[in-house]
Amino acid sequence: MMNEKIRIIAMNGIIAALYVALTLASYPISFLAIQFRISEILVLLCFFRKDYVFGLTLGCVIVNLFSSIGPIDALFGGVATLIACLGICFSKHLFIALLLPVISNAFIVAWELNMFLQEPFWISAMQVAIGELVVMIATYIIALILKRNKKFYEIIKANQNINFVC
Repeated sequence: MMNEKIRIIAMNGIIAALYVALTLASYPISFLAIQFRISEILVLLCFFRKDYVFGLTLGCVIVNLFSSIGPIDALFGGVATLIACLGICFSKHLFIALLLPVISNAFIVAWELNMFLQEPFWISAMQVAIGELVVMIATYIIALILKRNKKFYEIIKANQNINFVC
């Protein structure tokens, strides 16, 4: 029992570190108006294990401290990621699950940009949605490829949506 808790904590730490590393490695495209945050591909993990929400949210909070508005972005980006990941956890259809980060990030990040940087809300929402949609399309394709690889499910210790509906 204790070993399982330690493994979950360790996996969430690894996921958070991966999220931070992937985002910082692609920094120039991760914080623009149209963001192509490659690390967002990792939200797919929540589709297969609910407890990976913690690592993804923590990774987003940490990396958003590096943005131009730091703690504000950590708060709002973290909330957007948390909402998206929770929705993904409870979804049974991959396509619908991957629309949730697009919607969550578009509206929450646009509101943040509007409130704190006076960026136009609807333009910001559209720009954030475009970037997130491109990444989620890539995520969808990756998921379809991984669907055939049973080793992937073993590595991430998948406990739900193993035979998911596209």
